[in-house]
Amino acid sequence: MKPKKAESITIMFPFLNDWGTVGSLVALAVGTVKKYTDNWEVVIVNDGSLKSNRDALEMIVGLLNESGRRIKIVTHEKNRGYGGALRSGFAAATKDLIFYTDCDAQYDPRELSLLLPKMNPETGLVNGYKIKRSDPFHRVIAGRVYHYLVAAAFNLPVRDTDCDFRLIRRAVFRKVKLFENTGTICVELVDKINHFGFKIYEVPVHHFWRTSGKSQFFNFRRLSATAGNLFKLWWKLRVRKDFQT
Repeated sequence: MKPKKAESITIMFPFLNDWGTVGSLVALAVGTVKKYTDNWEVVIVNDGSLKSNRDALEMIVGLLNESGRRIKIVTHEKNRGYGGALRSGFAAATKDLIFYTDCDAQYDPRELSLLLPKMNPETGLVNGYKIKRSDPFHRVIAGRVYHYLVAAAFNLPVRDTDCDFRLIRRAVFRKVKLFENTGTICVELVDKINHFGFKIYEVPVHHFWRTSGKSQFFNFRRLSATAGNLFKLWWKLRVRKDFQT
């Protein structure tokens, strides 16, 4: 059966030295999105990668772009953090829907096809959740603790806060303004979309062992910084009720 046609879609990838996987992920995402719409684009945010990785990215995109200039790179000369990369990607997107996931190949872009049926005019976010987390044991435990803490503190209506496999209606950003520069942007994003009354749906997706790069969020060196950022965000959103700055 032919898939139902979707609205226009931006495919967005934050990129940090993931040259080994970005080409295949972009190809899989484009192959999937073509089944649903002819109106698509790809935005790759190069967040201060090493020059050799930046050169590799440009070469890969040049090859993939031979059939049409729909793939563009947004370059940060210096690393701005995961939140900074997502904010640049959202700002560069021009289509009705924005699908994003990471470049480390822990998610299958073809499962975008699972998110699209849940997207309707009232929906602001379709959030994936991991069927089973494929990470070392300490990261699985850290991820569960992190989710339960932020879900309770912010009353988040999702079961997997750090599943970076999301489909977002770009129109939500007329109301939702994002300011976080770290991985805590995921909490900010979900909380603000919920606060402004947009519907949120969840879809189970597969999670795979990392084949490229390393985690930029859950490592012991960043735990104290993450805790501090979360407290500041909680104070702003829950105590001050400030959803605009």
